[in-house]
Amino acid sequence: MSYLLRLVLPDRPGALGAVATALGQAGIDIVSLGVVERGAHGAVDDLVVQLPPAGLADTVLTAAQSVPGVSVESLRPYPADDVGITHDLDLVEALTARPDNALTVLTEFVGAVFHADWAVLLERVAPQDVRIVQTSVGAPDLGGDELTSPKKVRPALLSLPLDRAQRLDPDTGWFPPRWSALGMELAVAPVGSPDVAVLIGRPGGPRFRASEVQRLAHLAGIAATIVRNRNTSPAPT
Repeated sequence: MSYLLRLVLPDRPGALGAVATALGQAGIDIVSLGVVERGAHGAVDDLVVQLPPAGLADTVLTAAQSVPGVSVESLRPYPADDVGITHDLDLVEALTARPDNALTVLTEFVGAVFHADWAVLLERVAPQDVRIVQTSVGAPDLGGDELTSPKKVRPALLSLPLDRAQRLDPDTGWFPPRWSALGMELAVAPVGSPDVAVLIGRPGGPRFRASEVQRLAHLAGIAATIVRNRNTSPAPT
């Protein structure tokens, strides 16, 4: 069984190495490591770890927290076959390789970059009328009862236009109760226009940090630039 482990590490040399040693002594393998934030007070890292057969999640918590100064921010199950596009540069390469389908590529793969389960591309076509343009595998049904094409988002689910990328607070009035029960974490970013946005969901956390929201904004901006340049480039002769 694999898990996504988010750690807050103290600002001292060898802290991550000590965690790796503690996990290894417990029979836990580190599959991948990603730096989320680094600052004056330490670092926040995401580790995908794999337990031995019949291993328990509590073993991960015990091993990680055995290192002085280390705290676990989140631990949740994570697909063991996580391969392919998992880093920002991987997604940028995929976007540039398929410029005619850049928004589809963004929607399909941006969730994996942030260890999220799904992504949805939304567009505001009129006041109080937001439509679902693209969805990734595993995206929830955000549509209402109206038979429209593209499908219309349920009223008050998400407000567009959007002026900036942001984490969406579960305390907002539109947050579905089921998402609250799942511990759903959401982040959203405009894609070239305040009326177009990509929404990503991470059930069970961890919370989207400011650095992740900035990265999401950056990737969405790259996708929008590719689309804009493709639409304005002269036709081949």
